Amino acid sequence: MDSATSLDFYIGLSLAVSSCIFIGGSFILKKKGLLRLASKGSMRAGQGGYAYLKEWLWWAGLISMGAGEAANFAAYAFAPATLVTPLGALSVLVSAVLASYFLDERLNVHGKIGCLLCILGSTVMVIHAPQEEEVASLSAMADKLKDPGFIVFTVCIVASSLVLMFFVAPRYGQKNVLVYILICSVIGALSVSCVKGLGIGIKELFAGTTILKEPLFWCLLVMLVICITIQISYLNKALDIFNTSIVTPIYYVFFTISVMACSAILFKEWLRMTADGALGTISGFLTIILGIFLLHAFKDITFTWDSLPLYLRQAHQGSPWAPPYAPLPSHESAPGDDGKVPPRDTGNRVDREEKQWH
Repeated sequence: MDSATSLDFYIGLSLAVSSCIFIGGSFILKKKGLLRLASKGSMRAGQGGYAYLKEWLWWAGLISMGAGEAANFAAYAFAPATLVTPLGALSVLVSAVLASYFLDERLNVHGKIGCLLCILGSTVMVIHAPQEEEVASLSAMADKLKDPGFIVFTVCIVASSLVLMFFVAPRYGQKNVLVYILICSVIGALSVSCVKGLGIGIKELFAGTTILKEPLFWCLLVMLVICITIQISYLNKALDIFNTSIVTPIYYVFFTISVMACSAILFKEWLRMTADGALGTISGFLTIILGIFLLHAFKDITFTWDSLPLYLRQAHQGSPWAPPYAPLPSHESAPGDDGKVPPRDTGNRVDREEKQWH
């Protein structure tokens, strides 16, 4: 890696990390704004209302997300998508931690371990990220967009999005968190492609090339605006109905899968990967999914480090291999109203057992 490529790498890395901070905070601000509207009795976004456009907290969240997306936009211009996208796990961490402080959403031990696994998996993916084919001009990007594989992928994305928006979302959108998130995720794959193309065009513009006369540049810009509008609309619906700690991680998983698939088809990144690089990338992503699962699946379990001895004691009592003299009946060892475990009556246990034998 030469000095220029190394500089681009660190610029893209810094922009991606700052993007995660802004985007993670934007979820909290938007949720606070939506909750404030709900307390006022306004028509909720999940029911098709747009009262959030009058809420300054929601606009603060939108500005924060805009700043994050702008940093993300610039990061894609300097670094491969497979480097920038996995770092989005940091936004999951930021959002989960801030939600526990400002939205009173519980972040238990499982959630904290899940956040750490997200960071670990992202680090592994960054280390083993595949190198994409060099695309130095908008004309080269146009050739890649004409690839038959990418055209088929785009048609599948558009068709599935239309089915989800017009047939699935009206029936199941308010019951299943995956519906709105799938719409945002699959559309997000196209938005990242538009961002990558626009980033290349802007770099050419600063280099003195007359990019503004290229129809592709404006087509990408229009497509990006359409994609972002759809993403914002359905993401607001998901945030309004479901818990932030659920929406953010699940959105990250499906969005990352979509972007990686799109990037692999468009830039042929995986064709030049070594076996250990592919294994590292896949294992890193699976680690992230495990972290997301811990964040989501056990979010309602009240579990802290202080309660660990009690959980271990209960597990020991319920084990079929536990010795018959070790546990007492559960009602004797259950905590009292004051939260303290009453003392065990062990003095006459032998006498009671002898009476049972007689």
